[in-house]
Amino acid sequence: MAYLVLQNGRIFEGKRIGAPVDRVGELVFTTGMEGYLETLTDPSYYGQIVTHTFPLIGNYGVIEEDFEGKSALFGYIVRELCDAPSNFRSQYALNDYLTARGIPGLCGVDTREIVRITREEGVMNAMLCDAVPADLSAIRAFRVENAVASVTCGEKAVHPAEGKEKYRVALMDYGAKRNIVRSLQKRGCTVTVWPADTKAEEVLSGDPDGIMLSNGPGDPKENTGCIAEIRKLLGQKPVFGICLGHQLAALALGGDTVKLKYGHRGGNQPVKDLKTGRTWITSQNHGYAVVAESVSGKGEETFVNANDGSCEGVSYPGLNCFTVQFHPEACAGPKDTGFLFDRFISMMGGTMDA
Repeated sequence: MAYLVLQNGRIFEGKRIGAPVDRVGELVFTTGMEGYLETLTDPSYYGQIVTHTFPLIGNYGVIEEDFEGKSALFGYIVRELCDAPSNFRSQYALNDYLTARGIPGLCGVDTREIVRITREEGVMNAMLCDAVPADLSAIRAFRVENAVASVTCGEKAVHPAEGKEKYRVALMDYGAKRNIVRSLQKRGCTVTVWPADTKAEEVLSGDPDGIMLSNGPGDPKENTGCIAEIRKLLGQKPVFGICLGHQLAALALGGDTVKLKYGHRGGNQPVKDLKTGRTWITSQNHGYAVVAESVSGKGEETFVNANDGSCEGVSYPGLNCFTVQFHPEACAGPKDTGFLFDRFISMMGGTMDA
């Protein structure tokens, strides 16, 4: 047996899965009914212990072709772990994946109760362990730090366009999901992925047609170096920001961000388009949000979360830049907002079929 110990003193007893190590992290939950492989390999979960609301996880095994990046989460909690996956694409069982990558986990616990606590009290720290500690101070003191530096690439990499090259895009990697690159490649873009700490001058020296600011983990305000470089990039080329990139762009322009009570994580987040009034279903994974009022006069809020009214998108027409909090490249997830990549293509001077 093993335990999940919350910083408020609540204890959940379950069965060990994954790596037999103790670890402290920030406890969060995701509401996705599928796509557990994409969740496990999303760098934006760095420092977090992820709880699935869907009760059965692992039923289609592990398919490495579906990975979005390297696992960065600190722990994994499920109600029931399937140890006999059934899918013709499956390569091995999920528990083998967790063990091989040093990710501790717990199954056989009341995930509904864990999520209720998180929703009512907010995101909190927790520990996966074999023995309940007498002193919880180390759990309460934990902070997710150096998140972007821990997940960004070590050196630049070039990914050629599918078919004829139409545009060249510089992608700033703050923890980028692979499907951002694929979404650009299939639209005729050669994508150069740059480490997060790359200077703006070096990025611009390659004369890209556009710049993408990727998703990523952690508190956006921690990334002062990245914010300074984005400030130099804005207005130089068309810019499209996703998730953390959305937050960093706002901060670069003097805006503000705030930590949400329990964040938005899952593939069923409704987002209202303020221009058309239409509501889109989106995939999201973030714990912070841009304060819309803080970018007033610099940008125009374009999308809001239909559940809590938080900012989900901003357009900066004078800078040829737009950003969104959700994931238009979501895989697995709804593809309603994939048209935003086409908008970015148009900004770079291209034309795309409807």
